[in-house]
Amino acid sequence: MRSGYWLVALPAVDGRQYVYRVYAPEDALPADLFWAAWHCHDEAALPRAWDVFDAAAIRRRD
Repeated sequence: MRSGYWLVALPAVDGRQYVYRVYAPEDALPADLFWAAWHCHDEAALPRAWDVFDAAAIRRRD
């Protein structure tokens, strides 16, 4: 297994995009990566990331 990480971009209700670095193996499931990033997002006041899987951009970085 090579070292690397995933970048998961989540759009938010304020029109911004929040990008999270998720450390996971190369064969990680996209849904697991999405939920890992979404649960890191601040659940407090706005802005809040949309919890829509299809809106997320997920890319592998090595």
